[in-house]
Amino acid sequence: MGLDLSVALRRLRLRSPVMPAAGTFGFGEEYAELLDLSDLGALVTKTLTLRPRMGNPQPRLWETPCGLLNSIGLENPGFSAFLEEVWPRLLRLGVPVVVSVYGEGPEEYGEMAGRVPREAAALELNLSCPNVPGRPAALAPEEIRARVGAARAAWPGELWAKIAPEGDYRAAALAAAEAGADAIVATNTFRGLAIDVERRAPVFANVFAGLSGPAIKPLVLRIVYELCGVVGIPVIACGGIASGRDALEFVFAGAHAVQVGTANFFDPWALPRVLQEMRAILEAQGVHRLEEVRGCARKR
Repeated sequence: MGLDLSVALRRLRLRSPVMPAAGTFGFGEEYAELLDLSDLGALVTKTLTLRPRMGNPQPRLWETPCGLLNSIGLENPGFSAFLEEVWPRLLRLGVPVVVSVYGEGPEEYGEMAGRVPREAAALELNLSCPNVPGRPAALAPEEIRARVGAARAAWPGELWAKIAPEGDYRAAALAAAEAGADAIVATNTFRGLAIDVERRAPVFANVFAGLSGPAIKPLVLRIVYELCGVVGIPVIACGGIASGRDALEFVFAGAHAVQVGTANFFDPWALPRVLQEMRAILEAQGVHRLEEVRGCARKR
C-alpha cells in the first residue's frame, strides 16, 4: 500500500498537505509551465482587495540573515478584475484554488465572500497583513469575530482565517473559530525593522515590514503547537517552511497542512521538493497515512 498524504479538513479534502502561502506564488498560473501543480494540495492566490491597490513605495524587499523583510502592501488588480480576467484561467489548471482576500472592515469581507465563485476550494481571510498603513497586524478578537462572521454569512464553503503571530494569537484563533472559521492559518509575518546605515533612515516607507523565512520557523512552530491544543478546528502552518523536515515538524506538532512561502523565492521548485522530502522521510519510517503521525510529538 502506498503512502496516503491526503488531508481531511472540515469541509474539504486535499490530495496532499502542501500548498503555497498567499503572496509568494502569484496567482499560481505563473508556475504552470515550470511545475506539475497537480501534486499540490491547493493553490492559494495572492491576497485580493475589493479595489485595486498599487502597493507600497520601493524598496519593498530587504534580505536579512535567514529571512526576508517585505513591504509589498497587497498590490493586486482588485477583486472584480480577478474574477473577470484571472479566475477563468485558474479553473483550467485543474488544481483546487483557495482565494485569499483582505478587507478594510467586516462589510468588505462580506462583500467579497459573497462574490467568491462556488468552484473555489476555500476562502482564506487575510486578517493579519502587517504592511497596510494605519492598521495593526494583530486585530482585537472582537474585530476578528466581526470579519469572520461577515464572511461566514456570505460564503457557504471552507473558510480559513489567517491570523497574526503577535498580540494574543490564542484569543484571535478562538474568536475566528467561534465566528465560523473552518481552519486557522498560523501565521502571517512578524513585524520587523531594517535601517539603511548609509541613509541613516528606515529602509521602508512604512518603517516596519513583515519578516518571513527560515528565521521565524521556531517561533511559528511554537505558535502552531499551542494553537493545536487550544482550538477545536484544523490549523494550517505557515512560516519558515523550506524543507520536508520543516513541514513534518509542523505536522508532528498537530498541523493538518502547511503553506510554503519565502522558500519559493530562492527555490522555484520548493513546493514539489518539500512534498517529495516529506514522502521519502515518512516512507523510510514505515508510515502509511499522514494522519498516523499528525500530532505525534504532542503525545509524549
